This record gives sequence, structure tokens and C-alpha cells, in this order.
Amino acid sequence: MAEAAARRRGRGGGGAARRAERSAVSFETAKYIERNIPNFEVLNDEALEIIETNAETVLEQIGVNFVNNPAALKRWRDAGAEIEGERVRIPRGLARKICQTAPSEYTQHARNSERNVVVGGKNLVLAPVYGPPFVRDATGGRRYATMEDFRKFVKLAYMSKWLHHSGGTVCEPTDVAVNKRHLDMLHAHMTLSDKPFMGSVTEPSRARDSVEMCEILFGKEFVAENTVMTSLININSPLTFDDVMMGALEVYAEANQACIISPFIVGGAMAPVSVAGTLTQVLAEVMAGIAYSQLVRPGARVIFGAFVTSIDMNSGAPTFGTPEASHVTYGAGQLARRLGLPFRSAGGFCGSKLPDAQAGYESANSLNMGLLSGVNFMLHACGWLEGGLVSSFEKFVMDADQLGALHHLAHGVSVDENTQALDAIHEVGPGGHYLGCAHTQSNFKSAFWKTDVLDYKAFETWYDEGARDTQALAQMRVEKMLSDYQQPALDPGVAQALNEYVERKKAAEPDAFM
Repeated sequence: MAEAAARRRGRGGGGAARRAERSAVSFETAKYIERNIPNFEVLNDEALEIIETNAETVLEQIGVNFVNNPAALKRWRDAGAEIEGERVRIPRGLARKICQTAPSEYTQHARNSERNVVVGGKNLVLAPVYGPPFVRDATGGRRYATMEDFRKFVKLAYMSKWLHHSGGTVCEPTDVAVNKRHLDMLHAHMTLSDKPFMGSVTEPSRARDSVEMCEILFGKEFVAENTVMTSLININSPLTFDDVMMGALEVYAEANQACIISPFIVGGAMAPVSVAGTLTQVLAEVMAGIAYSQLVRPGARVIFGAFVTSIDMNSGAPTFGTPEASHVTYGAGQLARRLGLPFRSAGGFCGSKLPDAQAGYESANSLNMGLLSGVNFMLHACGWLEGGLVSSFEKFVMDADQLGALHHLAHGVSVDENTQALDAIHEVGPGGHYLGCAHTQSNFKSAFWKTDVLDYKAFETWYDEGARDTQALAQMRVEKMLSDYQQPALDPGVAQALNEYVERKKAAEPDAFM
């Protein structure tokens, strides 16, 4: 009976929740992108076949390491791989065959079912920045992130029309113990937003905590039968799978929750300097990781991930928005589609220290490349600064605003009777203007994408209003969004159960900051 009640609460049931929902202010969130434009492909069939053949050679002759994970070695041995110490050599074709049980798309459920997302196919789901230990804003500058900063980012993501997903570690709150901060972060995603979210992967027990908290939020039976989290599993490139990330993967796969299997590539450091060589390593690592998820549970939901950047050979610093990273991402998208798997890559990447022109150029290159490469799940879509070390409040809203342009680009070009506009051309004729014609009057509200941040006013008006640059405009936007924020309704019984779970888990062990 208690479990049934929890399921009803998890689906938004309960009179109190319905009354609260009716009285709450509703903020519009655009549906995930459904592309009506073609993918951009840089590799011909011969090149794709060469890379696929070479990746199989890497798995067969060189192999991959599964570190401190005897259970993984046993699974691979039982599947037919050759095991030598912690090295796993996978016979040609075996990993690809095992990957075939992974679904080509899946639905991630949100606690507000209107905000469910479908990952795969021609869809693109946009999620915010993930992982930085620092934050930056125009007034406080660069500093270590706190839990209060984290909550503000969750609120901004909830309020952002063009973001479909609340994300995961939108910043790393360093004022909370390492072994407990995942509880506060998940609690924030679950209570301050009703968009989909990600689970913890920093230790297998924290992944289990994530599943248990979802069972409170959605109901245990619902979680067993549906995907309610998509979490990030990074591969230690080159060719190494550590027990922490693989332990989290095992927890999520067994619990029917989705994982992004993603090499972490800095070309020239963790992979070869050439595009073809990097793609070979990416494909080998991803096939090994996804195949392992299917050994844990055939049919486990997974995403082909590719986080790729290059390196400045003078300073050793990673670079973003570069042609080489675009080539790798376009090629990885082709390889993912040939495997029949959803694809994760791209984001609002930049190496700049400030939300300035460098940040804008590099992020625009990265965001547009992600749209055209066929990405299905874009992590880091907004807020990324300083090579991923910083989550920026101003850049968060600047990027989130530009995600609206991606939505409109993805719509493609309509040529129905209305958009042909022959009636407008007849009405205006030679030498006229279209501002007052019937076609303009009936279409002007939806004809063009409209920014909520950038300034298109006349010089005199802009100057009289303070000659504000983009960062100043973004700061105003952050303040307005946070002042307008209203928490989405949540069943009081579920809210209490989540609070009690977090308090109980925190009290069960001492704080650890390492």
C-alpha cells in the first residue's frame, strides 16, 4: 500500500499537489528539438570503414584496461574476450555485436510529464554546464562554488525556455562535504525544478543513493520500468575504464537508468593529434563501454558520447571551437548513427576567462557544430567558461538565449501556402513595404526568433540607457529570472520523504572533504 501511494505521489497525484499546481505560475519550456534539417557529414563511406576497421584492431590487438574490477573482467571473459591481468582484448566484431541490444532511442521521464524528453532519432535535448568547481558573476568575480550557487543555477535552468533538462553537477558546491554533496544536489534538482535531471557518478554508492531518491520521487515500480535519469560516465582516455565510473555504470544499468558513455579526449594529450586517429580511439572506447553496459544488462539505455577538444601545443591548455574539434564531432556523429545509437557531444565551449568576444565566437562555433553533427543530447549547452573550470551566471543566460536560435535553425524552411507569401507580394507590389500588410500582421509574432538578452536598439537609446555591454545585459537577465522564479509544485508527502532521506543519509557518516 505504501509503495502504491508513493507511485501515485510520484506521478503528481494528491489533492494538495494539484491545488498547488493550479495556483502556481507556469513558465514555458520549449519541447526538445526535432530536426527538420540534414546532418552535416565530413567522412565518406571509405573513411568510415577504415576508422571502424582500425577501431576493431585496437580492441583486438591492444585492448582496454578495466581497473580494479574483477566482476567486469569475469563478464568479459564469459563473453569471449581475452583477459591478461586487467587488460581486456576483444575479438574483432564482438563489441559491435554486443552493442546491438542497446536501444536507438529512449524516453527520459520528468516529474512533470509534459517535460519528458526523447533521446535519439532526429531529436536534440539541451542540458546546462556540468562539473566546474568555480563560479563567476559580474559582481563577485571568480570564486569557489557553493550550494547556494548550485540552487541558483537550477532555478535559472528551470526558468530558461530553451533548456529541456536540468542537468547534473551544474557547479561543484565545495562548501558541502564530498561524500554528501550529491544528496543536496539531487534534492535541488528534484524540488526546485520539474525538468529531467542527471544522477551522481562519483562513487557507486552515490549512484545507488540517486536511484533510491528517484524511487521516492517517482515510485519504486515506475523507476524499475522507466528511465528517469541520464548520467555521465567518462572513460579515462586512453583506453582505461576505472572502477568508480564503471561501478556507477553498473548501478544505473541494473536499475534501468541511462548512461552517456563518453571518452574525455584532449587531442594531442589523451588521443592522437590527427582527426582520423582520434576518431579511431573514440570509437574503440565507446564500443567497449557500451558493450560492457549490455553485458551488465542487455537493453540498458546508453548514449554514444564524444567530448573532444584539441590542445595548444605552446601552452598545453585545451582549446575550443576549433576546426579539428568540429571535424571529430561531425565524424563521431556519423559513427554513432552507423551503430544505431543516440549521440552526445558539443556544448557552449570556450577557453575564455570572461563572457567576452572570445567566449562568444568559440561557443557559437561549438553550438552550431553540435546542431549540424546530429547530437541528440547536448551537455554543457550553456554556462561553460574557462575550459570548463567555471560556471558563469551571465554566460548561462547568454548561451541559453542563443539556444533559441538553434531551435529556429532546426525547424528548417517551410514552403506551405502561408510561408510562400504570394498574397503579401501581390498586396505590396513594386516600391511598397511589408510592415502593414495582412501577411505581416498575421505572422509577426512567430515569424522571427526574439532574443531576451541582446540589444538591437538605436545607438541613442542604448547610450541613454547606460551603454550596457552584453555582460551587463545578461546580469540584468539573471536578476530578473531569479526574482520571477516560483518553485514548481511537489506533493508534500514526497517532499517530506526526500527531506528525511537526505537527513538520514547525511547523519549516517562523518563529513569527508577528500
